[in-house]
Amino acid sequence: MMAGNYGETARWLLQQLPEVPRYAIILGTGLSGMADNVPNAMIIPYETIPGFVRSTAPEHKGNLVFGYMEGKPVLMMQGRFHYYEGYAIEQVIFPVRVISALGIHDLIVTNASGSLKKHLLPGSIVIINDHINFMGINPLRGLNDGLLGERFPSMNQLYDPTYSRRVKDIARTLHIDIQEGVYIAVSGPSLETKAECAFFAQIADVVGMSTVPEVIAARHCGIKVMALSVVTNYSNLFHDESHSQEEIRHNAAKASQQLKLLIESFIRLSK
Repeated sequence: MMAGNYGETARWLLQQLPEVPRYAIILGTGLSGMADNVPNAMIIPYETIPGFVRSTAPEHKGNLVFGYMEGKPVLMMQGRFHYYEGYAIEQVIFPVRVISALGIHDLIVTNASGSLKKHLLPGSIVIINDHINFMGINPLRGLNDGLLGERFPSMNQLYDPTYSRRVKDIARTLHIDIQEGVYIAVSGPSLETKAECAFFAQIADVVGMSTVPEVIAARHCGIKVMALSVVTNYSNLFHDESHSQEEIRHNAAKASQQLKLLIESFIRLSK
């Protein structure tokens, strides 16, 4: 299963959209509702977009939403594609390459994650300042497309430190408690064992099944990234109960309003 031509998809979208978006936003599990009240929204189902596949993950609506946030044009993904859904890694990162071909240079990524640290409570928000790719695959594997970027892109300061500082300043002004940490990505879809969590806790703060492929692809394309993770549950390191999708959705919803305020303020204060 190979992805389509990102350039052709970008040209198709440019014919649909009223203008080139300033920002792209990927909305993770339980966070798709952020796009529901965007003014003058144009909703394009993934199934109608050339080269896109169907999002099968729970709570991922599967729409591309164009609208205005703080007066600036944004393109929001209501749900993403995960490697665990059975898609090729090229299909997972295909939207990011389309975003690059559209001429968008700033990407805001959100996700749901499990906490590996006791102080990171469910419902809290974490600025991702670095990541560990534990998925067993790299999205840049294979022939390099020189139109996108160089063969060996640097992963130094992958999450733009200027953007991270801006978000921390915004959170302080809005009296929103925000943390900072390292995100480790696994392939899923099974959740992590207690032993795995104990190992991961030595090297990371939160764990999830997304984001890393998209961010690596974004760096390859020269896109700047700001990433926020909503902690939806404690990992198996702290309890013996099974997690439920209901718990994850509840805690995502709990933090969604604060996340929305952070992103809106970030965009308003950007040039």
